[in-house]
Amino acid sequence: MTREERPYCYGKLECVFPMGEDGLRETPESCMVCYCKTECLRTAMQGETGAQVREEKVDRAYAAGRMGFFERWSRKKALQQKRDSADPVKKKP
Repeated sequence: MTREERPYCYGKLECVFPMGEDGLRETPESCMVCYCKTECLRTAMQGETGAQVREEKVDRAYAAGRMGFFERWSRKKALQQKRDSADPVKKKP
């Protein structure tokens, strides 16, 4: 495979950063040897699924007591606004 060609799993979050049995996301061993692992994970985190991962992180921090209710609410609202501004269908004329 040449550097211009990308594997079938390129940028697919559930392939390159799936949820583990312990409820945390982890990179599979097969991705560790891939020549484009960093670029691939960055691409996956830029999409809609990347926002989902960020929300999961906020929820874990809240559940662990490292974040209060208002901080959680504020961060989730900011993530939602960022997601809405990136969605051309939801943009107002």
